[in-house]
Amino acid sequence: MNKRIYRRVGPSLLAALLLTSTLTPWAVAAPRQTVSGAADWSEDETAGPDTGAMFKIDQRERPAIPGLYVSPSDPLQTLTARSAVVMDAATGRILYERDMDTRRFPASTTKIMTLIVALEHSSLDEMVTVSRQAEGTEGSTLWLQAGDKVPMGELLQGMMMRSGNDATVAVAEHIAGSVDKFAQMMTEKAHAIGAKDTSFVNSSGLPDANHYTTAHDLALIAAYGYREVPHFEDIVSTKEAEFPWVKDKTHRLRNENQMLWLYKGGNGVKTGYTDAAGRCLVAGAKKDGLQLVTVVLDSTYMWNDSIALLDYGFKQVESHQLLTAGETVCQLPVRSGKRQSVALQAAKDVVLPRDKGSDGSEYQTELDVPYALAAPVQAGDVVGQLVVKYQGQECARVDLLAAESVEKKSFFRTIGTLLTDLWHSIV
Repeated sequence: MNKRIYRRVGPSLLAALLLTSTLTPWAVAAPRQTVSGAADWSEDETAGPDTGAMFKIDQRERPAIPGLYVSPSDPLQTLTARSAVVMDAATGRILYERDMDTRRFPASTTKIMTLIVALEHSSLDEMVTVSRQAEGTEGSTLWLQAGDKVPMGELLQGMMMRSGNDATVAVAEHIAGSVDKFAQMMTEKAHAIGAKDTSFVNSSGLPDANHYTTAHDLALIAAYGYREVPHFEDIVSTKEAEFPWVKDKTHRLRNENQMLWLYKGGNGVKTGYTDAAGRCLVAGAKKDGLQLVTVVLDSTYMWNDSIALLDYGFKQVESHQLLTAGETVCQLPVRSGKRQSVALQAAKDVVLPRDKGSDGSEYQTELDVPYALAAPVQAGDVVGQLVVKYQGQECARVDLLAAESVEKKSFFRTIGTLLTDLWHSIV
């Protein structure tokens, strides 16, 4: 189909939980419990309008961390992570970064890519049979046993909620036949997304010298999941779930990512910890349609750091509704129709971030539509798309729908129109 392209410019982030570090980075973030990687907090008051934290924060100075240098110009002086970033998921724009391109061990944040590859190469209702090798996987576990048969969707939810290494092996074997082959798929996908300084050798995040990433790459991976992968957000934002295969009398799992409770709009994504990696956290939050992603690697207070990053990010940008569902975008000619043209309307809202006080002119839109439509046209038909770009890169795409039906002209009326057009061309 021949198409025409139009271009136009549109107008277009510490927190504190409880006491300082305890032994485990996996404690559940509910009030009146002890949580590692946090400073002090108060559960009796809300945090106020300047933070998205759900609890009042008693801010602390950053402790002495061997080898950590913080520039005097760093706007987040109390941040304890060696590498950190906050990114807008729609555009990939970096709102803050500290040493984001240094290679580090990702620990269980690896499972974000495991999830993406699994969702893109399987269906949620596929049955996964747990192997003996998966059952014997070291580290955090879902207590799977050889011979268990679990739906893929439930296995992925359990994997992300309780960081089950056994689940990652079961998923990898089911999709690729082996962990090695699946890890290769993970690395290839990371590079395709743009996370080119990432290498995966397993699906769990267990330490290996050749298993590494960067804060920037992890943010790119998580942003891709939110933006492009169906079911990703639903899975990483699940707080609690009940599954019949869970070997506990309650059959319930509770997500280890405490940001789901600690931050307004928290909707993901994954914790991680090994001795080599330190405390790691990829977090996400959505506010007024804006999806931000934060990454902290080798952090002393990972919850505090993540809340600070989200607060900072949301202070930099605001919601900008570039397009409203049902808004007329253009008119398109209709051949052999009882009407000469039909309006094309946006199928959904397009909401993107803009700097506070700006007009959104950093976005450009392109219409990808045919030169004309042939009657008949049915109202609601998808007849083209509007592409939104930021700095030359696509960041959103929305279907354009025919606003109304256009019937085809009768044969004799079509001939009459042709003769009339011919006469006018002669005269």
